Amino acid sequence: MKPQRRLLLRQVTALALLPLAMTSTVQAQVPSPYAPGTRVTIVVPFAPGGATDIIGRLLAEELGKRWNGVSVIVENKAGASGGIGTEAVARARPDGATLLLGTQTALAVNPILLKKVPYNVDKDFAPISLLATTPLVLLASPKSNHADGRALIQAIRTKPDGVSYGSSGNGTSQHLTSLVMLNRIGGKALHVPYKGSGQSLIDLASGQIDFLFDNMGTALATARNGQARALAVTSAQRSPLQPDLPTVAELGLPGFEALTWLGLLAPAGTPADLVTTLSREVTQVLDNAAVKTRLAQQGFVPRPSTPEAFQRYIRDETVKFSELIKANNVSVDQ
Repeated sequence: MKPQRRLLLRQVTALALLPLAMTSTVQAQVPSPYAPGTRVTIVVPFAPGGATDIIGRLLAEELGKRWNGVSVIVENKAGASGGIGTEAVARARPDGATLLLGTQTALAVNPILLKKVPYNVDKDFAPISLLATTPLVLLASPKSNHADGRALIQAIRTKPDGVSYGSSGNGTSQHLTSLVMLNRIGGKALHVPYKGSGQSLIDLASGQIDFLFDNMGTALATARNGQARALAVTSAQRSPLQPDLPTVAELGLPGFEALTWLGLLAPAGTPADLVTTLSREVTQVLDNAAVKTRLAQQGFVPRPSTPEAFQRYIRDETVKFSELIKANNVSVDQ
């Protein structure tokens, strides 16, 4: 074939493939709700490395892929059980460029538990969407006689204050979930609060405490290593991550369910149309099969919602924890 004919053939082929390439590019792009060159910051109110941080970075990564010309980054602002990062977003400009990865503790527990919180959840935030929920796992010390969940419950009922449990601190999800279970059992146990889950798991492994609740990812890894005995999961249904693990409800406490959750919020005053668009974008991200898989690796199930539904969810959770905290006289000094 002559050089001129080869060149012509290449040009014709390229022109024929151009519409297909253009269609592919258009399908991959999503109109961004932000101006080109905007940098969107998702504030994670905890230190890097934990499940909250991992999910925040996953969300930032996926939104960044969808929005051409817009960068989405994570900024960690740890401290005060999530309060420092949460306050920072409450005080940010309401232009949608600063978002909060909100947690159950910072939004629904701290305002009830702490005497002074530097933000007002109802007035300072515009909820965008609930992101995901995860159950906790009930762990027993491998050195205890509690071979299963029913044995632990029986021990709590028959030995008032003869059973001890740990938590990551007063008012944490681990502590409050333990209180819910004890209330349902109608028994008491000695609470040993720690400054984080690390030392509590060490003491559980050595038999210094009898049981505790912990986040699913950490709890299952601890059980696999033989440092704890997994007894039950706090979701309404068994977890696909460990289908042979019964629910707490199956141990004789019907209807028991305790979940921790994460959500996305903007500062109050952020334009309503932007909030609505961001909610739709989050729903699209969480519907992605690969994202679901990565969430499941952390023990989370996607739970996207409308802004209005997420606002109601936060209020309902606040009422629930308020009643629980008051009924049990929980304070940060306990």
